[in-house]
Amino acid sequence: MSLASVVPLAAFVALMLLASLEALSASGHFPKSSRLPALSQGSGPLILWTSLIVTAASVIGAIAAVWISIPWYAAVIGGGGALLIAPLVLQMFPDRIVDGKGALIGFAAGAAALAVLLCWLVRL
Repeated sequence: MSLASVVPLAAFVALMLLASLEALSASGHFPKSSRLPALSQGSGPLILWTSLIVTAASVIGAIAAVWISIPWYAAVIGGGGALLIAPLVLQMFPDRIVDGKGALIGFAAGAAALAVLLCWLVRL
């Protein structure tokens, strides 16, 4: 693995961690009957679904960006490690953040920012 692929790999692993945290945070809002009132009415459903779409698009864009820039085995090991450690990282956040809109917006925005960074890094 070349030294030039270390930074894109680190950004990819961080993106996969944020995407996993987003999925875990969003999974607590399904089925609809288990959602808190703040997410079951008003702008809550829009925030929930928009954050999921943004995160999914970020992961797809990141995979497309790093497809040729980092070795596949490094991406599998790093991404798999991020998936495995995500539940432990999510436990560090307070419940009021994880159960609310803040986690959904924050994790999706972080994933989108890292996807843009990855696309920029690979184009250099």
